[in-house]
Amino acid sequence: MHKRINSRRSIPAVNRLLEEVLNTVDLPRPVIVDLVRKEIAQLRDEGDVPDFRSIIERIRASLDRHHRSRVQPIVNGTGIIIHTNFGRAPLSREAVEAVAAIGSNYNTLEFDLQTARRGERATYLEQHLALLCGAEAATVVNNCAAALVLVAKHFTTKKKEVIISRGELVQIGGNFRIGEILEATGAKLREVGATNKTTLADYARAINKETALILKVHRSNFVMSGFVESVSTSEIAALAKKKRVPFVEDLGSGAVVAIEKLGTTLEHEPIPADTLKAGADVVCFSGDKLFGGPQAGLIAGKSRFIAALRRDPLFRALRCDKLVLAALQATVDAHLRNDQQSLPALGLLQIGKDELRARAAAIVVRLRGLPLRIMVGLGSGKVGGGSLPQSVVPSVAIDILPENCSVHEFHAALRQWSPPVLGYISNDRFKLDLRTIFPQQDDVIVDAIRVACSTASANS
Repeated sequence: MHKRINSRRSIPAVNRLLEEVLNTVDLPRPVIVDLVRKEIAQLRDEGDVPDFRSIIERIRASLDRHHRSRVQPIVNGTGIIIHTNFGRAPLSREAVEAVAAIGSNYNTLEFDLQTARRGERATYLEQHLALLCGAEAATVVNNCAAALVLVAKHFTTKKKEVIISRGELVQIGGNFRIGEILEATGAKLREVGATNKTTLADYARAINKETALILKVHRSNFVMSGFVESVSTSEIAALAKKKRVPFVEDLGSGAVVAIEKLGTTLEHEPIPADTLKAGADVVCFSGDKLFGGPQAGLIAGKSRFIAALRRDPLFRALRCDKLVLAALQATVDAHLRNDQQSLPALGLLQIGKDELRARAAAIVVRLRGLPLRIMVGLGSGKVGGGSLPQSVVPSVAIDILPENCSVHEFHAALRQWSPPVLGYISNDRFKLDLRTIFPQQDDVIVDAIRVACSTASANS
């Protein structure tokens, strides 16, 4: 039951309100009508009706908030290269062109041009991915968690126990945990060792007639040091082979090249080719982290296991669509050509500080005369995305101290720009790290800063 309205003003009709707001925002009419009705209902609940212009301003603010909640491009000035909240790895130009070509045309997703009959999905991609990983075979699903679910569900159809070290029960993004994901498939965890120390003997003692597989999870998003011990892939592989138990390793971060060679401050990440060579039967990893492609779960290993995973009914529910496959094709081929520079996530790691410093100096010159103190400062970038947790990437930032508003108000004004410009606040200064800002976006941030300054001046 609505509260009684304590004002003599009546709420304007929906049609009258629509006349004022329909052409002010790029939203479908049914959405605008729905939001207007919700605002009217809220006004009735509040019981005090403001004047007409105030109602219009309130509705417009609501429409603007809703419009800005859509997925949209941003300028990432945080220095975090694979930012989980920002869509992780940006796609290469070739991947974007492939998505556009496939998405806007009919295509050979499941058609064989040689036989003019139904064909297999992703044959080209799977062959190239297997070659890249040094594997007998490979396939893809829609993310790395899905890859783990498919593997666990398939191997625990008859036997149920999955042996895993307690030190590898990792929590991933969104408050999800590896152990909970495994248990959701019906698997039973057989935890071995201690949080900080697991030995080969721990694995050997745990193997029994109910053992379905041994799972090793790379700790890609955190580091343990001190009194710690873990078992190498080759040692576990030898034990698994002796006991005739499948051995799967989740590599997580998606590195397929020697990351430490891309920058002097970058740590080593295990890659699929080395892990399979060391004896793992199957590996899985992410497509949208250090691999540099779209969100996907990449699986590689022995052909009999990959074929069995592709036959599993769950594979149908987890498979990738045509757009993801198109982007993955382009990304895999870039790796095979040893063209990591074309993949933005890896290319950004390799930019020299001199290049960043020159861009920063040019931007500072263009912004002279505004009511702010601006200078070229130091940045401290991170890889992000649950990858290379110990690596810090030295960078260059633009340091800004606005004179007519707070740094928080200044950042809020930049977030209202189109596209929104995001940075971070450190030592009471607003910072834009140029390592994660593409050169073609320099004009955007100059315009955004100028408008943010004028907006703050008007409101002061």
